[in-house]
Amino acid sequence: MGYDATIITLGGCGVGRISQEEADEAVELALSHGVNMIDTAPSYGEAELRLAPWVQKMRNAFFIAEKTRERTREGAWRELHGSLGRMGIEGFDLYQLHGIGTREELDQALGVGGAIEALEEARDTGLIRYLGVTGHEDMRILREALERFDFDSVLLTVSLCSMAGLQPQNDFRPVLKEAAERGVSVTAIKAISRGRWKGERRYGTWYHPSDDLRDIELGVRYTLSQEAVVTYSLPCDVRLWEMVLETAEKFTVMGEEEQIEAVNYAKKAGFSPLFPSYL
Repeated sequence: MGYDATIITLGGCGVGRISQEEADEAVELALSHGVNMIDTAPSYGEAELRLAPWVQKMRNAFFIAEKTRERTREGAWRELHGSLGRMGIEGFDLYQLHGIGTREELDQALGVGGAIEALEEARDTGLIRYLGVTGHEDMRILREALERFDFDSVLLTVSLCSMAGLQPQNDFRPVLKEAAERGVSVTAIKAISRGRWKGERRYGTWYHPSDDLRDIELGVRYTLSQEAVVTYSLPCDVRLWEMVLETAEKFTVMGEEEQIEAVNYAKKAGFSPLFPSYL
């Protein structure tokens, strides 16, 4: 997309359910590691308001990616302007159709009167620069989205947990291949996921994250070593950020044999996919 993003992105969901003071500390931590991209959404609690003071005083320091779950032109246009108002800025660098999980959603968003019309108008009038799509549930739908529209970016789960139980629904590799062929930028999520929670939830993530430094290093390295992946968005609990950021400082690309070993480790350690949910 013509922007030199850091390999770690500040995930807005991490600051959306904590106080402004706690959020400020988390943003300062990310900045101390040079992070220059923010990915947020109106569905992330108070994230837009927590980030607003920072983006207002340091707008040129960040590439800001925003999202909408609206599927109609009118709904997306309204939500875009609501997000701009809450953050107190005049435009976003990237605006994404968020959480596209079914063909019906994709058809509606890309059809006549769909959200894509609002995104294109916003781009043409200078409110946003780039258009993206995100998804969690079905990688096949995301690949179809890239085939049907000339998106600039895609955000998806790229994780060892998917590799521990590959199914067509969770196999991210075809999406990455499509993205690489089309020159589409990839933001990865869930790099440190071990699977769904099976017991008490100890973190503010809807998935069970690794909190062991060795496993975090393995997950982050694996994810960032995948073709077309540009950046990984920090998890939705700021208590995990420091370990991820320290890991990123030492990042080296995994070779093919290392990646195979990492997948085998994940299988033996009981990692499991987030989707399909019955696995």
